[in-house]
Amino acid sequence: MPARKRRPDFKIATFNVNGVNGRQHLLLEWLAEARPDVVCLQELKAPQERFPLRAINDAGYGAIWQGQKSWNGVAILARGADPIETQRGLPGDPEDQQSRYLEAAVNGILICCLYAPNGNPSPGPKFDYKLAWYRRLAERSAALLATDAPIALVGDYNVMPTDLDVYKPERWLDDALFTPEARAAFHTVLNQGWTDAIRTLHPEERIYTFWDYLRNAWGRDAGLRIDHFLLSPSLATRLVAAGVDKNVRGREHASDHAPVWIELKDAD
Repeated sequence: MPARKRRPDFKIATFNVNGVNGRQHLLLEWLAEARPDVVCLQELKAPQERFPLRAINDAGYGAIWQGQKSWNGVAILARGADPIETQRGLPGDPEDQQSRYLEAAVNGILICCLYAPNGNPSPGPKFDYKLAWYRRLAERSAALLATDAPIALVGDYNVMPTDLDVYKPERWLDDALFTPEARAAFHTVLNQGWTDAIRTLHPEERIYTFWDYLRNAWGRDAGLRIDHFLLSPSLATRLVAAGVDKNVRGREHASDHAPVWIELKDAD
C-alpha cells in the first residue's frame, strides 16, 4: 500500500496592508504567491461598505471585516472557506468605536485579529488609551486561554517586546511602541501562557516586520518587529515554521509592513 501523502501545513499570515483599496493589487499579488490558509489584515482604512469583497472572493477567500473610514480596520480571510465570526470588537469598553479587534473560527482554530493602538505621543491621552486597550486585551486573552481551545492572537501589536526587535533600541526608549509600560503590557498577555511563535523558532535572530517610510529605513534595514503571533498551548505544539515575506516590502507602492506567517502541522 503506498504511503499516504502528507497534507500541506496550515499557514496563517498577518499583513498590515496600510490601505486595503489603495494596495489591493499588492494584496492580491501576494495572496496568489503565498497562498496562506488564513490571513489577518490590519489598517484597512476603509469604511465597512468599501471593503473589496468581490476581489477577495475572486482570489479564493471568504472574509469577515470591521471597517472604519480613513483609519484602523481589521479583517480575517480564509482560503476556500467563510470565517465563522465569534466576536466583533474587544470587550470591556462599550464606548470604544475604533475598529481594532475581530475573532473567527477557521478550520477548528480560533483566530483573533488585532490592531493595537500606536499610542504616540507618549505620555498623553493616546498612550493612556493604548495601555487601557492592552488591559482589555489581557482580560480577553486570559478568558480565551481558560477554554483550552487552539487559539492564535495575530496582528500588529505596535510593541517591540525586546531590544532584539528594534534596530537601535537606544533611539526608541521614549516611543510609545517601546516604553517600559508598553512592553510590560505585551508581556502581561504573553506571560499568561501564550507562545511568541516567531521568537520561539528564531530566538536570537534580528527579524523585522515594519520599516518606516522616513529616513530610508527600508534601504538601511532599520526595522522593527511589531507584528506577532501568540499561540495557545495546544496550538503551539503544532508550530513548525515561521517567517517574513520581506520582499513584499520592497515592491512599488508597498505597505510599510511586510506579511508575516507561521505554519502549523495537523492536529494529532
